Amino acid sequence: MGRPKEHDERTRVALLSAAERIVAEGGPGALSVRAVAARAGTTTRAVYSLFGSKDGLLVQALAREAFEFLYAEIAKLEESDDPGADLVDVGVLVVRRLVREHPALYRIAFQRVVPGMDAGPELTAARQRAWKQLVGKVGRLEAAGLLGGKPPAEAAVEFNAMMEGLGNAELRGAVLRLLPEGSEEETWRNALATVVRGFAADGRSR
Repeated sequence: MGRPKEHDERTRVALLSAAERIVAEGGPGALSVRAVAARAGTTTRAVYSLFGSKDGLLVQALAREAFEFLYAEIAKLEESDDPGADLVDVGVLVVRRLVREHPALYRIAFQRVVPGMDAGPELTAARQRAWKQLVGKVGRLEAAGLLGGKPPAEAAVEFNAMMEGLGNAELRGAVLRLLPEGSEEETWRNALATVVRGFAADGRSR
């Protein structure tokens, strides 16, 4: 029999969860290998063994978690015969969930709150896979004649920009509140539906 791995997937998940909580509570500056290990109830050796470094843990692993969350949750959405409504659901039901349930992951992956963040191959692959998935969802509009001649990748950039804007607005909190309190989900849905309708309208105006 081979030797069991000293630091297994359970330890990896515990460390990622601990790191996410630390960043959520105190920002990226609060993260340290020692703090993560202590919060997860393990040793600093486990952090270095599984992630290589603080940068590997914070930038590569946590940012990758954000894109893997998006990919997995979007894949679970059932597609209907209304590609526009389905695309809006991507934003409201998945991206907004990331913003609300995992704000630290969102800030690391999308707001780039870590100075000098450098994407390694695994993070790049996760980001590209999630991006291709979004472009595919937008491409369903093209197949239905609802994209107005705009290339799906270009439309995906515009749709994603609206999602990020809404996410940033929701994360501002009460002091700098931009979204109407209690109507955040409705605002997301209305704003994203307006973008979708705009794609088709652009085609009709040409």
